Amino acid sequence: MRRAAFVLAAVFATCVATPALARHSGFSKDSNKTSSDPSRHRGGASDDVPGAYDYYLMALSWSPTYCETHVDDDEQCTHKGYGFVLHGLWPQYDNGGGPQRCASDAEVDRKTVDATLAFMPSRRLINHEWGAHGTCSGMTPAEYFATADRAFAAVQAPSELKAPKRDLTMTSDQLRGAFRRANPGLADNMMNLHCSKGELVEVRVCLDKNLSPRACGKRMRNACPAQATFTIPASQ
Repeated sequence: MRRAAFVLAAVFATCVATPALARHSGFSKDSNKTSSDPSRHRGGASDDVPGAYDYYLMALSWSPTYCETHVDDDEQCTHKGYGFVLHGLWPQYDNGGGPQRCASDAEVDRKTVDATLAFMPSRRLINHEWGAHGTCSGMTPAEYFATADRAFAAVQAPSELKAPKRDLTMTSDQLRGAFRRANPGLADNMMNLHCSKGELVEVRVCLDKNLSPRACGKRMRNACPAQATFTIPASQ
């Protein structure tokens, strides 16, 4: 399991907000409601221009939270032992939101899918992410997912979150601090946290086009308690 320790979240129903705000992790219809215009989630190609964006929002889903309610997901769950997995790498605008579902006839080939499963363990999610976000990247499917792979490797999981054997309890400040310690140069304004029903669902990190952490654009918000603790379920 390559990178299984650091490996998607509340909303497997709306890809940018689905895994993040509604207890999901594997496949989501794009739940980026915290940073995208909800009107962009209605299907069909948009008039957005591929390649015309300012930075990326990388969504790291906490797989154990998703697996609590998706025990029959054989690709991601059933005692696979994942911690963080990649939900998506989403092109974003500095002023908020980001392009989605750009016109494209390209499809993700089997070789690319097989390689991507190492850090995004869901075929459905891979194809969804390409259609919703990858088509706006200005890249081919192979290039986009190779970029997502590098982005995933660029941010390290805190040591205490590498396949914990028991549930953890943290505050937002503690979790942010753990990520800062594991990633020198990462600041609070470069990430936001998402919880659902008292559990961690997702950590989102803003990256420039060179995949280095940068300050997030407008219209970002956190969805974990500001002061109260929340639970990070143990790896399964």
